[in-house]
Amino acid sequence: MSDGILRCAKLTLALELGPSAGQHTALLRTVERCNDACNWIAEVAFRERCANKIRLQKIVYLEARERFELPGQMATRPIPKVVEADKCDRTVQPHFRAHGAVPYDQRNISWKAPDRVGLLTLNGREAVPYLFGEYQNARRDRTRGQADLVLRRNVFSLYATADAPEPPQGRYTEYLGIDLGIVDLATDSDGIISTGEAGRRLCRVSAHRRRNLSREGTKACRRKLRRISGRQRRFQADTNHRNSKHVVAVARRTKRGLAREDLQGIRERGTVRRRQRARHANWGFSRLRSPIGYKVRQLGVPAVLVDPRNTSRTCPDRACIDQVNRPTRDRFECVSCGLAGPADAIAARNIAFRARAAVMQPKVSDAGSVPEAPETSHLL
Repeated sequence: MSDGILRCAKLTLALELGPSAGQHTALLRTVERCNDACNWIAEVAFRERCANKIRLQKIVYLEARERFELPGQMATRPIPKVVEADKCDRTVQPHFRAHGAVPYDQRNISWKAPDRVGLLTLNGREAVPYLFGEYQNARRDRTRGQADLVLRRNVFSLYATADAPEPPQGRYTEYLGIDLGIVDLATDSDGIISTGEAGRRLCRVSAHRRRNLSREGTKACRRKLRRISGRQRRFQADTNHRNSKHVVAVARRTKRGLAREDLQGIRERGTVRRRQRARHANWGFSRLRSPIGYKVRQLGVPAVLVDPRNTSRTCPDRACIDQVNRPTRDRFECVSCGLAGPADAIAARNIAFRARAAVMQPKVSDAGSVPEAPETSHLL
């Protein structure tokens, strides 16, 4: 960085715990007791109209310890959780599930052994073993601050926050353009396409299966629904991470920055046919943009957001903008020079050109004033 300061990003490490039967019972009782305390504190905060953490702690801390028999630090952690939930909507009293996540901090969690973590419970501290892979093992020494104890499908996991130093961003004049879409998830300016056919097929099959099981309504069907819940979400998350890893690796290997479309508000700007509404509403472009965002920071790849308007209707050679240039969804044919090709690949080229033009703008104009940057083109 130009200021010489080493910046760090926040990562979340998911560590699956392997407690014994007694430890599992102790953790379960702790989770249930803490969430009972959250519900009581939320009732008091809603009644007193208090959303200030310090003031609320003075009101509820001592009674929470006595009423729910919590250790001192365990009685303080539910308070900021309630305050954050209350700030979302102060007209409604928040309610917490019995097995909701429980926050831990450096006072009630310790990382003393290489494969065990000390967690404060109602029975005192428990040294709970946890499972980790190569990714988590390389970052365990960077864990800082708060961690969340999560119970999902009767399995305890610990979501710990870790620091990841960000390398200085490279200074590149060329950019790899990425066009995001529904049919093809991502197409880069080199012509490489990441298709979304597998995800769409799974979406159709999952919706059909859920509809049929819901109609039956038997106990076995409800068990089946619980078993298959989240399968589509996990598949899409894995696909997005693999695609984001690929495009960032290509940009880094070829010493180029990464240019993407600023698609915020695109659903309000455009309309689709009734039969396409469900697919358009389920377009998770932000779920692909998010992993790209933190991966470029981890690898020091500069990233730019550009205006997406007319990227698939503009000729990259002649800058001719015409709706006729895109006769079909998949095809681009310039009416001026005859340039033809896949519409998504042409759009990715235009995105790369716009990013380069935005970055190469002189910081100071000839008149000595600083020119204004385009409204929708900005560095991340």
